[in-house]
Amino acid sequence: MATAVAPIPRTAAQEETRSKWLTLGAMCFALFMMMLDNTVVNVALPTIQQKFGATTSALEWIVNGYTLSLAVLMVTMGKLGDVFGRKRVFLIGLTIFTAASFACGIAPNLGMLIFFRVLQGVGGSIMMPGTLSIITSTFHGKERAQAIGIWAGISGLALAAGPIVGGALVEYVNWQAIFFVNIPIGIVAFLVGARVVRESSDPDAARSVDYLGVATLTPGIFALTLALIEGQGWGWASGRILGLFAAAVILLLLFALVENRQAHPMVDFGMFRSATFTATNVISFVLSFGMFGTIFFLTLYMQNVLGYSAIQSGLRTLPTTGLIMFSAPLGGKLTGRFGGRPIIFSGLVLVGLGLLLYFFRLTAHSPYTDLLPSFLMIGIGIGFAMSPLSAVAMDAVERTKAGVASGILNMTRQLGGVFGIALLGAIFANRSHAHVVSAVNGLPLPDAAKTQIIANASLGKGGGTLPGADPALVLRIKDAVLGGVVSGLTEAMLVGAIACAIGAALALTLKRPAEAAETETATDEAEYDRITEPALV
Repeated sequence: MATAVAPIPRTAAQEETRSKWLTLGAMCFALFMMMLDNTVVNVALPTIQQKFGATTSALEWIVNGYTLSLAVLMVTMGKLGDVFGRKRVFLIGLTIFTAASFACGIAPNLGMLIFFRVLQGVGGSIMMPGTLSIITSTFHGKERAQAIGIWAGISGLALAAGPIVGGALVEYVNWQAIFFVNIPIGIVAFLVGARVVRESSDPDAARSVDYLGVATLTPGIFALTLALIEGQGWGWASGRILGLFAAAVILLLLFALVENRQAHPMVDFGMFRSATFTATNVISFVLSFGMFGTIFFLTLYMQNVLGYSAIQSGLRTLPTTGLIMFSAPLGGKLTGRFGGRPIIFSGLVLVGLGLLLYFFRLTAHSPYTDLLPSFLMIGIGIGFAMSPLSAVAMDAVERTKAGVASGILNMTRQLGGVFGIALLGAIFANRSHAHVVSAVNGLPLPDAAKTQIIANASLGKGGGTLPGADPALVLRIKDAVLGGVVSGLTEAMLVGAIACAIGAALALTLKRPAEAAETETATDEAEYDRITEPALV
């Protein structure tokens, strides 16, 4: 009779290692859901536009409503995680995000869809700081850089899967399915997180909420982001926009004054005494500015100008999103070996060159081979820049402040995306209009017809037909409109490339943060020296 062999019990060290990597897995599950949602929605925008008869500005709200609530609440929620427990706050955010995803899928009209997208952003703002702060408090030294590299790589995996999954769901199921796909992922992430993640918090934080800080920071960021989102539609010189900018400046200045007088402030401005932490936040802002501002319009360009279907568009972006999946963990490993500065610099240079190629090669009839080199460079560059930026920023502050530091870093990324979509969108609208007017005025048409065509011109929508005109003239009209629209788009890409160049220059200023070196243990300090020494200026 066979004798059952009892399993060999794990040692304490083995159990600790297992717990750490399962924790990383739970954080990556949640991050995967959030990033998948971003790319899935982008692919579905043209379909949603047709379904609800949405304008381009309304489509921007589907993206920016989510980004707005993320940016407004990120720092506050990161601080709440430090105070009340990062695991607890993370699970609350995960629940809200998953429920809001279901609500987006059953939204009966565009207004409700935008509302539930905002609610998704609220859940994401609660959840997102926890993913990075929990990883930071769980891993140390070289393992931390590797773990953050994997965390960023999962982001790339979601970006890679999103366009394909989203395109297939839109084309073969319906647009609502892009939100329903979050539900099983959210449930699994909750179950795994609840079981394996250990609770952590800032032991020095007061167990109370900085209400004055929340009351000044939250509306201040809201006013700023709302002004950026609506500036093009309402008019940059309009009273509403100028009033929002003025309110943002006043409220954010009040926030700084309030925080400097608080015994337990929501944001410890001492963190910004670290030049490294400050620089990585600025660079993250710049990277998001160029990245998100161009991705939004490229999706519309490929479907509305080049005529690709949703799934064809998703497949053609795979080189970019797929390479992020591989280059982000590689960027984490290279950071551990060479320091963050050269890797971040290289990443921003590659992204900038990719955008610059768009400026020179993008036309209304570009073959895919003209787009591919940019897709490849941007995919590698984003992965190289994102992972080291997170690792270097989190190494620059004390681990006990990881929640609020993560919130600040992610807020700057989200604000960079809002600025990118808003300002590059304004540049695109202004320049494309000028190009279309110039091209259409050169056509042999009555003034009334020219006015109608110019009024209908947008990113591939309308302006290409004229009742009663012969086919040759219709073709000339279409080429004039699309050529003008794409010329405006390439000029917006050029601004994105310039932003990345500025970020690359800032990356050369990165230094080793003395604060982080002082808070490491003797063992971790030696490892930290090995990781960051090559990055010294």
